[in-house]
Amino acid sequence: MLAVMTASCDQLPGRHGDGVFAPGLAPRGAAEDQLIVGDRLMAAGQYELALDAYTRAAGERGLNSETLAALGSANLRLGRLNQAERQLRRAVEADDASPEAWNNLGVVLMESGQNGEAAQMFRRAFATSNGQSDAIRDNLRLALAKLADPGYTDVNENSDFRLVQRGTGDFLLTREDP
Repeated sequence: MLAVMTASCDQLPGRHGDGVFAPGLAPRGAAEDQLIVGDRLMAAGQYELALDAYTRAAGERGLNSETLAALGSANLRLGRLNQAERQLRRAVEADDASPEAWNNLGVVLMESGQNGEAAQMFRRAFATSNGQSDAIRDNLRLALAKLADPGYTDVNENSDFRLVQRGTGDFLLTREDP
C-alpha cells in the first residue's frame, strides 16, 4: 500500500520525474503592471487578451486618460470603432492626453469617414508630440489630402485603408492593395 501512495505522489501536478516542481503562486510577490502586459500583448497581435489586461489595469488604476486610451486602442485593433471612439474621446478630454490618444481617435474618425474631424485630431496629435512623430505626420498628411480631395488615392482607386501598428499604441493609416 505504501508503494502505491509513493507512486501516486510522483503524478502530482507540477511534479516532474527529476524532482523539480513548477513554481507556485507567490502571494506576496509583485504583480506585473497590467498596462505593460497589455502593451506586450498588443505588440504580439493578441488584441482580445490585451483588452482584458487593460480592463484589469482600469480596475486597478481607475478610468484615467492612460487606461481609456489603452482600452480605445485595443478596441480599435479589434474593429470596434464605436467603442474605441467613445473611449478615446474620453481619454483626450483629460489635460494630460497623449499624442497617441489623439492620433488613435483620428484613425477611428478616418475609418468612419469623418475626415474633417480626423484632420483636427491629427493636428492636435502632431502639436502634442512637438512634431516628433513620423507616423502622426503621415496620418495628418493623408487626412489633409482626403479632406482637400475626397476622391484622393495615392496608390490606386480600389485600395482600402488598413491599420498598421507602429510601436505601442501608435497606429498609422496606410493603403493596402486589393
